[in-house]
Order: sequence, then structure tokens, then C-alpha cells
Amino acid sequence: MKIIGFVYNPLSMVDRRWSMVLKGDSCLLNGRKPMFIPEWTQELGVTDCIILRVSRLGKEVALKFADRYYDAIAPGADFIAMDTLREAQATQQPWTKALAFDYSLAIGEWSSPTLTLPLMGGNPGSLVLSPEEAMVEASKVMTIRQGDLIYIQRSHAPRPVHKEEIIRVEIDGEEKLYCKIK
Repeated sequence: MKIIGFVYNPLSMVDRRWSMVLKGDSCLLNGRKPMFIPEWTQELGVTDCIILRVSRLGKEVALKFADRYYDAIAPGADFIAMDTLREAQATQQPWTKALAFDYSLAIGEWSSPTLTLPLMGGNPGSLVLSPEEAMVEASKVMTIRQGDLIYIQRSHAPRPVHKEEIIRVEIDGEEKLYCKIK
């Protein structure tokens, strides 16, 4: 299983404001488990995202067929070590430690792909790409397979999180994502 992310990147030198990243399966945090702030960061941030569940094999998927390649969406919370990210950007190093550490992607309950997911905590910003555009971009670079996950951040900077904070997303009064910060 691959976890392919499209993250907000205001420093991008090309005519887009996103970057594609990969996370390992150890990054997933689900089942209402708490998020423990890593000891090596002093500034943990979070941005909300949606997560797509890939339902079929695809390579270089055409935009008009992209909606056929995922069968569910879930709300997500993407955790970022902001101090580590700034250091990596300043020294032109990979962002892996800042973005792809264990349990850095909280995933909520799966819903129909036609559902519109609300913003976490009222943060402004649209998605950096539509789900269909993300499917196209991911499949340009690598073959996507059933069970892979694609997450798409909102186009805003991460906000700080603190111990004992609770991150949640509700849809129609039903809690779809719950994550306590420890």
C-alpha cells in the first residue's frame, strides 16, 4: 500500500502551490487513537485533508475517468513538524522527517465519494487539487493500485496543535474523525 499526498507548498517555484509526497503505512493513525507529539519537534502543526481510497489499478489515468478510480473518502488530519520542515526547506533537504513520521496522518471513517467533507475547525481554503486531479497527477508518476491512499491537503498553512487538544470532524451530527493530542 502506498500513501500519496498532495501538500500545500507556498514556496513552489513552478506555477502550482502543491508538492507530491509519499508516506509509509506506519504514518496512519486510525481508530480514535491519540497522536503523541514526537520528542524531536517543538512545533507540531496540522492541516486538514481528504483521503481517497483507490479502488482499481491505474496508470496515466485520464481526467474524465478519474472518479472511477476511488470508491470512498475520509476526513484526515495531516500532522507536520513545522520546525523540522523550515530547517529542511532552508537547507534544501528532503521533507521526509517533517512530513512522513509515524502516525502523522490521522484518518477518519470512510464515506461515499459523493459526500462533501467539512473543514476541520473552520479553516479556510480549498483543496490544493480536486480528487480527480490528484488521481491524474499520482498516476502520472506511479501505478496506483487497489488499497492505495491519496490524501489532499487544503490550501492553507498548517495551524499549531498543543497537548490535550482534540481534533474532530462531524458530518450531519455524526463524528467521523476524532484524535486527541498527547
